[in-house]
Amino acid sequence: MELQSPFPAISDYGVIGNCHTAALVSKAGSIDWLCLPRFDAPSLFARILDLKQGGFWHIQPTAPFESDHQYLDATNVLKTTFICHEGKVQLLDFMEVTDRHQLKHSHAPGRLIRIVEALEGPIEIICVCVPRPNYAQMVPQLYGHDQTALFDQFQITAPIAWQIDATSHTLTCQLTLRAGERAAFTLSMQDNPSPHIDPYEAMEHAILFWRTWANQCTYQGRYRDAVVRSALALKLMTYAPSGAIVAAPTTSLPEEIGGERNWDYRYTWIRDASFTLYALLLAGYFDNERPFFDWLAHTVHVEKTGIKILYPITPQGETVEQTLDYFQGYQNSRPVRIGNNAVGQVQLDVYGEVLSAIHFAWKAGKYNPIELWDDICPMLDWIVDHWHEPDSGVWEVRGGKRQFVYGKAMLWVALSGGLDMATSLDLPGNRDRWREAGTQIRAEVLEKGWSEKLQSFQQSYEDETLDAANLLLPAMGFIEGTDPRMIGTIDATIKHLVSDGLCYRYRNAPDGVPGKEASFVLCTFWLINALILANRADEAAAWFEQMLTRSTPLGLFAEEIDPATGAQLGNFPQAFSHIGVINVAVSLAHVGHTGSVQPQHKIAASAVGRGGGGAAAKQSDD
Repeated sequence: MELQSPFPAISDYGVIGNCHTAALVSKAGSIDWLCLPRFDAPSLFARILDLKQGGFWHIQPTAPFESDHQYLDATNVLKTTFICHEGKVQLLDFMEVTDRHQLKHSHAPGRLIRIVEALEGPIEIICVCVPRPNYAQMVPQLYGHDQTALFDQFQITAPIAWQIDATSHTLTCQLTLRAGERAAFTLSMQDNPSPHIDPYEAMEHAILFWRTWANQCTYQGRYRDAVVRSALALKLMTYAPSGAIVAAPTTSLPEEIGGERNWDYRYTWIRDASFTLYALLLAGYFDNERPFFDWLAHTVHVEKTGIKILYPITPQGETVEQTLDYFQGYQNSRPVRIGNNAVGQVQLDVYGEVLSAIHFAWKAGKYNPIELWDDICPMLDWIVDHWHEPDSGVWEVRGGKRQFVYGKAMLWVALSGGLDMATSLDLPGNRDRWREAGTQIRAEVLEKGWSEKLQSFQQSYEDETLDAANLLLPAMGFIEGTDPRMIGTIDATIKHLVSDGLCYRYRNAPDGVPGKEASFVLCTFWLINALILANRADEAAAWFEQMLTRSTPLGLFAEEIDPATGAQLGNFPQAFSHIGVINVAVSLAHVGHTGSVQPQHKIAASAVGRGGGGAAAKQSDD
């Protein structure tokens, strides 16, 4: 069998999904993470977090093999190829998707389907399923009905009868395929109301669905493959019934091997979801924004001025943070957490993200803020009353509230966008008061947020240390990208926060969590965007080229990368990281890798722009 470490590298995994949930599939053909029927449901397979207890479902040759995998072009259908002495076989993994109507059903619309086909043979295949529902807190009773087995609320089918081991609570079947022969396995909820079409027909439907969606991309430049792969990854992280977007489909993949920085990202962060929307719009996916804005409008209406930073993808979802102390954690990284206590933090920048998203969609002709103005207006008044208060910052530090520069600047963004909408649409509100507060915020940030010692904007008024979030100041329109203060911030960031071409969020800042983290993938893309806005596009393009080589073989990114080893770390795949891929590619297309950035294209330089609908045109950097 293929030689590998006890825990596969995070980069060895691919992701499949159906806009309800997602599964991680190793290149050895093992599903090691799956929550059904939703992203935030308890896991059914979790071997990625515990080799012995977590549960898994693998399909592979019985003989020793080498394997690799790739996606079918412009789809989320994953093909794993096994090569052994006896022959060659491929495994196609996907989740059933048919049409938009079915995707929006609150119940998962289809099955997880695995099709194995012999390319050269005969070759013997073994399928082993070890289900461990409810985060492995349940060892289920298995019931066999010939080719169908039932356990808990699930059912799994095979092309031949299952062998049930009542002692180990394991399902096994073994079959031999000759060249050209294929067999299908399926997994679904027992009460799934969807009609069960032939698995091979379901695969054709899935391929057509993903390719039809992917081909809406208007970007036609040299990085199109990376842009489309990133867009497909972001689409997988959208919960279709509500429009909510998860930050990642996993929990507790560590930022530091053996460390404690292990978090549950299966929730909707207003910030991450807004950035995801921008990225998809920039890439030309104009028909996909309404569900998210319906979700956002409902959230704003319910919460008004009490906006939280994250929400469960359904009203019934739990965010209370717990630890699963019986899990060993990925490569012994404990604790394993479900839920996220960051839900209770105050992060002022979230108001900027909410207003910026609404303003952006309005400018792009995709949303009418009038219908939400009765909720937006009190939010703007709240900002005026509270902008001077400290918060926990964009990085959700647990080391105490401070006056974070990025958060203050995002409040300016919120007021600026609100003023623009109110003035242009003649909407009610105290515009003079909003304008005055915006002027005060900007003046204070430029005074107290600047460090003569660092020759850079600093993380907070209290901490004279660097923060990569400040690279976004020109993209949000707060300051010109060519301003000497931004040039100083870029150069200081490169000097002090970059290691081997990878950018850290910050260093030596009090964040209240033991241990350390690796470089943050999105921060490197933010740095590249800042270079573009500083009229250093050729430098940015070279940096982007090397960054793309650091993705997994499937073109995916986790949250972080260890500069010393190149290992992907943190939850995977990470929406933040793939947002960065799209934004940089589009930005470089607009400047053609040389020359200055035009004002109408500044929005393309970051996920946090405030205007312009420039993405509507075909984009090419060739």
